[in-house]
Amino acid sequence: MTMTSHTSKSPAAAKRASTAVKTQRPQPIKALHLGSGDPLLLLHGFMVSPHCWEQTATRLASQCEVFAPAFAGHWGGGPVDRWSVDVQVLADRIEDQLDELGWRTCHIAGNSLGGWVGVELARRGRARTLTLIAPAGGWHNPSLTQLRIGLKFLSLLPIVEIGKRIGDFVADNYLAQRMALLLLSKNAAAVSRREVAATITATFHCAAMVPMILGNLRAPGVDDLSTLTTPVRLLLCEYDRVIPPRVYARRYLRELPDSADRILVNGVGHVPMLEAPDRMATLIAEHVYASRTHLRAV
Repeated sequence: MTMTSHTSKSPAAAKRASTAVKTQRPQPIKALHLGSGDPLLLLHGFMVSPHCWEQTATRLASQCEVFAPAFAGHWGGGPVDRWSVDVQVLADRIEDQLDELGWRTCHIAGNSLGGWVGVELARRGRARTLTLIAPAGGWHNPSLTQLRIGLKFLSLLPIVEIGKRIGDFVADNYLAQRMALLLLSKNAAAVSRREVAATITATFHCAAMVPMILGNLRAPGVDDLSTLTTPVRLLLCEYDRVIPPRVYARRYLRELPDSADRILVNGVGHVPMLEAPDRMATLIAEHVYASRTHLRAV
C-alpha cells in the first residue's frame, strides 16, 4: 500500500486543494425545493437556515414536493426593515411564498421557531397536517419563562458579533463546532463538519436576531392550542438543551387536543434533523400519510 504525505504536494496542487475546500463551504440557500407528491413545507428554527433540512428533505422528496424556505432576516432569506419582528411577520412572508407556489394548503413540519410559525399558519387555514419538532412559543406573556428564553438568546449576541468578523475561521474551527453541537445535538459524531459549519455561518448572518428577540419579548406566545383543528404530531427531543421540554413544552403537552400525537424522540438534541435525518423523515412522513383518505381519485 502506498501512502502519500500532504507535505509532498506541489505549491500548485496545494493551491488547488485550498480552492476546493473553499468551494465546498456552504452557501446561503433561499429555499430548498425538490421532489414531487403531496406539498410539504419545512420550517427551520431561529438563527439557522434551510441547510438543517437538507438530509431530511432529500429523504422526503421521494414521497412529497418539499419546500424549505429561509425565514426573513435569516441567512438566505429576504431582508427585514423593522426594529421588531415577530411570528406574525414571518408567517406573512411564508404565506406569500405559498401563494407564489400555488399551495392553498400543505403539510407543515417546523422545528423550534419553525414550529411556532407552523401553528400560526395552521390557524390561518394553510396546514393539512402539522408536525411540531421541539416547538418554541410555549410560554405566556409576561412570564419568567418568556424572559428566560429571551435572555438566553441575548447572551449569544457578543459571540455572534465577534463571529461576524472572523466568521470563516470560527465556522471551520473544530472547538467552535463541538461547542455548537453540544447545544444543538446529542450525538455530535453523526453530524458532518459541513453541516455544523453551515449552522454556525447561518447564526452569524442572522440579521433578525435582535429584532426577533425584541419582538418576542413584547408578543404573546402561542394562542390557546386546544382550538387547533389541524391534525398535530408533537415531537419533543430528549436532550434538548435550548428549550428543554420539561420547562418549555408544558403548554403544548397540556393544551393540544387529545387527538394529537405526543412523542418523545430519544437520543437527540434541539435540531434532530442534523443527527437523525432518517428518523425525522420517517416521523414526518408517517403523519403526512396518516392524514390521507383510503379512497383516492386517479
